[in-house]
Amino acid sequence: MNSPKPSSSPIRLTSFSHGGGCGCKVAPGVLSEILRGARGFPVPKELMVGIETADDAAVYRLNDEQALIATTDFFMPIVDDPYDFGRIAATNAISDVYAMGGTPIMALALVGMPLDKLPLEVIGKILEGGESVCAAAGIPIAGGHTIDSVEPIYGLVVMGLVHPDRVKTNAGARAGDALILGKPLGVGILSAALKKGALDAAGYDAMIASTTKLNTPGRRLAHFGGVHALTDITGFGLLGHLLEVCRGAKLSAVLGMGKIPVLAEVERLATAGYITGASSRNWTAYGDDVALEATITTMQRALLTDPQTSGGLLVACQPEAIDEVLQVFRAEGFAEAALIGRLEAGPAQVRVGA
Repeated sequence: MNSPKPSSSPIRLTSFSHGGGCGCKVAPGVLSEILRGARGFPVPKELMVGIETADDAAVYRLNDEQALIATTDFFMPIVDDPYDFGRIAATNAISDVYAMGGTPIMALALVGMPLDKLPLEVIGKILEGGESVCAAAGIPIAGGHTIDSVEPIYGLVVMGLVHPDRVKTNAGARAGDALILGKPLGVGILSAALKKGALDAAGYDAMIASTTKLNTPGRRLAHFGGVHALTDITGFGLLGHLLEVCRGAKLSAVLGMGKIPVLAEVERLATAGYITGASSRNWTAYGDDVALEATITTMQRALLTDPQTSGGLLVACQPEAIDEVLQVFRAEGFAEAALIGRLEAGPAQVRVGA
C-alpha cells in the first residue's frame, strides 16, 4: 500500500485533535437541547433566515435587490498536512454561502493554535491554504481573530450576497421534488482510515479532491425556479441534513441506496471497520426518524450517517429540472452528481431502500 502524501511538517496535526473536520460537530440531539431555549427572542423582520429551519447560514434582507448571507465554520485537523487542512476548512466554510444560493464577498479568519507546540511555519501553512481557497472563490480575508488554544482550530466567517427572491432554504422543498447529491459520500470513513494509517495515496488524493472542491453550482442553481431547496452535507451525514430539509418543509424523503455515489475504496474501508464515532452518534440522534429496508447493511447505514467534511450540495428540484440541474453540476466539474431520491407528502422522516 502506498502511503498518503507526506506532510510538509514532521508534526502530525491530527494527533492534537480529539476529532477531525465536521466530525467535531456537536451531535444533533445535543445541539437541539442547547438551542431549545434560544428560539423565543424577538428578531427583526429583515432577518429572512435564522435558526428555525437549521439552514446553512443566516440571511438578512438589505433592500429589494440584496440580502446578506452570514455563516461561520471551524474545526480541528482532519489531515496532517497543514496546507491541506487550511484548504479543507476554508472550502467547508465558504460552501455554506453557495448552499443558500449566494455569492461570497469576503471572509474573516478564526484561528486557535497551540503556540507552544506548533512551529510558526506550520501555522503559516494552514493560513496559506485557507487563503488559496479564498482566492479561488474571488474573496479577500479581511480580518479575523486568533487565540492560543490546546487544539489546532481553523475556519472562517464568510459573508455573501443573494437576491432576496433567490434564497434557497430547507423549508422551500416541495412534495414531488427530486433529490440530487453533488458529491460522493465517504469523507469521514477515509479520514478514519487515514488516522489509523490505513489510507493509501489514491484514497488520500480522492479525499482532498472532494473536500477542497467549492460547491459553486449553488449560486447558479439559485436562478432556477424549479430548484426549491439547497443544503450541503456536512457533520450530520446525508440522513441528518436530509432530515433537516424534511422537517423544514414538513415532508418525507425516499432514498435509493444504489443510487447514492460513494468515493472509491470507501465501502471496503467501512466494511473493515474504519467508521467514525460521529457516525454512531448521528444514528443515535435521529435513527428513530429513519426507516431502513431489511436489505440495508450495517456498512451502508454507516455511509448514510458518515460525517462529511466539506460535503456536497443536496438539491430539491421539480422533476422537470433534473436534467438542467445535473448539467450545471457537470459543467462545474461535479461529474459524480446523481439523482438519489425524492420528497413526498408525509411525516418528517426518511425511508431508505435498495
